[in-house]
Amino acid sequence: MQKLLRFSGIIDAVNERVGRLISWLVLIMVLLGVYNAVTRKLSQTIGMDLSSNAYIEAQWFMFSLVFLWGAGYALKHQAHVRVDILYSRVSQRGKAWIDIFGTCLFLLPLSVLIVWVSYSYAADSWAILEGSPDPGGLPRYLIKSVIPIAFVLLIFQGLSELIKQIAFLRGLIPFPQAREEEGI
Repeated sequence: MQKLLRFSGIIDAVNERVGRLISWLVLIMVLLGVYNAVTRKLSQTIGMDLSSNAYIEAQWFMFSLVFLWGAGYALKHQAHVRVDILYSRVSQRGKAWIDIFGTCLFLLPLSVLIVWVSYSYAADSWAILEGSPDPGGLPRYLIKSVIPIAFVLLIFQGLSELIKQIAFLRGLIPFPQAREEEGI
């Protein structure tokens, strides 16, 4: 089990680095959004286009990256959406079992399905070097590649959480959510 916990630590470290890296995209995305809004108004005033479809598409590409690649980071930090009807009323052992069943029955199968479907979606886009339908837009094959990568990161983080829940049930580590709150 110690090897699995080390593997879990590696996964956690990767998703932590990815999450911290993409958090900078939020600032860049906001600045780009301000630039897009200002140049759109300025362009109307002076009668000359100062913006580009590439800037607008770059903004939504960044949003996609933050949302998709941030999923593993959110799961690691227990910041994902959870329907808390039963979860808050059970013991830590009960929570661990709910997390194990949720991971095994929903998170992992759905994520594997999305990787399987999105891989061919991205591969088809790469095969034709799909571009934007808008003039001056960005290539679409790059952003479509983000989807399977995001769900691979999510699968690995799901496995990491599964390992930690099992280790908790075996009495090897404290409850994972408590570890997160204490910064362990």
